[in-house]
Amino acid sequence: MNIPLWLDALIAALLLIGAVVATLGSVGLARMPDFYMRLHGPTKASTLGVGCTMLGSLLYFSAAGKGISVQEVLITVFLFVTAPVSAHVMARAALHRRVACSAHTRHPPWPEMDHPPETPSPATRGDARHAPPSTPGEVSDTP
Repeated sequence: MNIPLWLDALIAALLLIGAVVATLGSVGLARMPDFYMRLHGPTKASTLGVGCTMLGSLLYFSAAGKGISVQEVLITVFLFVTAPVSAHVMARAALHRRVACSAHTRHPPWPEMDHPPETPSPATRGDARHAPPSTPGEVSDTP
């Protein structure tokens, strides 16, 4: 097995980048304060970190073997398709369940995050087209 030095260096760089990014994603998972921030770190890290690791593995086994390694290609494609979709589904489920944000979040997912929605009063439940004019003397444009 005779791999050129430049390809060996590229494979080592890809594996090192993949390991560093995956480590940073796991640190982000452990240190972030709320669910939404914790979801962001591992999702990005799994896509980029495992993608670099799989690309390094693909290059190594393709250069050492008889051709392109199909297993690494399938794993990478599966990962790139499923990681963003699963993160989106988990974030939507958290929004639906109104999982709380950190107190330091600048823009919470909805403005009434910590306040339950108010129930409309009987006077405001009616259709706005049939509401009386708001100012005395104002003419309504509805028939």
